[in-house]
Amino acid sequence: MKMKLATVQFFVISLLLSSSLFMLSNADSSSCNGKCNARCSKAGRQDRCLKYCNICCEKCDDHCVPSGTYGHKDECPCYRDMKNSKGQPKCP
Repeated sequence: MKMKLATVQFFVISLLLSSSLFMLSNADSSSCNGKCNARCSKAGRQDRCLKYCNICCEKCDDHCVPSGTYGHKDECPCYRDMKNSKGQPKCP
């Protein structure tokens, strides 16, 4: 009986630890999602805006997204300076 109880306890503790580690690993992406949702709230093509905003946010070390729905890119130099293959700004 003690062996079964110890096995169950081990399993439960393992699940709790793995779920908390998973939540910590996704913390940065969720901060990007919130910032990009605000940034793209007035975009004509929201799906496209969100896609590129999240790509840019994830690539920047500080996960910076400029405030507001347009402009203010000087707040985030990494975000501002990313270019697409044609040399145009990548981030919305």
